[in-house]
Amino acid sequence: MARIALDAMGGDFAPSAPVAGALLALGELDHSHRIQLVGIPGVIRQTLDEALAGAYAGHAQHLDRLEIVEASDVIEMSEKPSAVLRGKPNSSMHVGLKLQVDGLSDAFVSSGNTGAQMAISSLVLRLHPGLSRPAISTFFPTARQPIVVVDSGANVDCSPQELVQFARLGAVYAEDILGRTNPVVGLLSIGEEPEKGSAAVKEAHQLLRQSGLNFQGNVEGRDLPVGGSDRGPIDVVVCDGFVGNALLKFYEAVAPMLINMVARHAGLSKEQLVGAFKQLDYSEQGGAPLLGVRGVSIISHGKSNPRAIMNAIKVGLRAVETRMNDHIGRRLAENGQQGTAA
Repeated sequence: MARIALDAMGGDFAPSAPVAGALLALGELDHSHRIQLVGIPGVIRQTLDEALAGAYAGHAQHLDRLEIVEASDVIEMSEKPSAVLRGKPNSSMHVGLKLQVDGLSDAFVSSGNTGAQMAISSLVLRLHPGLSRPAISTFFPTARQPIVVVDSGANVDCSPQELVQFARLGAVYAEDILGRTNPVVGLLSIGEEPEKGSAAVKEAHQLLRQSGLNFQGNVEGRDLPVGGSDRGPIDVVVCDGFVGNALLKFYEAVAPMLINMVARHAGLSKEQLVGAFKQLDYSEQGGAPLLGVRGVSIISHGKSNPRAIMNAIKVGLRAVETRMNDHIGRRLAENGQQGTAA
């Protein structure tokens, strides 16, 4: 049995999208799993009543697996993480994450303020020993098979040692969630030669060569849609969060652009093309785990719709079932000083 805490107050379309997403998820998950809606009880109950009186009327049978957990504070999307840490100790994020520490929940999912979720997760769940920062990992579709990009937005500036830490985190994620054995790691740069890139990337390249990871070397932006370089397939791509988030937002814009272009020139309807570009839709991925914290914290897109929320819950469940957090802890302990050569 897994208990997934869901931030009912986070996201551009909260509380309606999280509540509807929870109902959708309960309709597809095994009956042993439960969802905890965290937020202002009166608001959540009213939203539930509206959903069950409308499009989600058939989901009333799942209410016995739905729990409401009170949290009086709401974090706005524009609030600074530092202000949230000081001023909103009873936020839905803080309360939802603390459930794991208290042994009352197994994972947390939110489409709210990403910076706040990263800060509160680090404070409440804490980091694995030796790590300096957590990182966001995201699936990117490719012509071969999906790859893991880490970091995709948590850390703007990274040291060479932190890039190596991200590589270790991403490798475990690829093993546990994608089922890749001895995943191939590539370092994103402006050329495949070791001397190409920023000072941090060049030093990280040297550290990764000695890390014990299955390091292919530098990869370029054009290698990501292909899912590999001329040296073979890749499973994990490492970069700082500034580059990773810019890349992620570019990917998100590709599907609508391609659909419009092809529909216009081929005389097809957009509805006919949506299925072909389904893999590029962020709602299909649902959410991305914040790797490095000692627990499960899933970050969803701020504009997540109910389907995206449902898929984010499934990502959290998968992380729980594979015991990914324990695997990360073991792997980091095996390599001693995580940022240095093994």
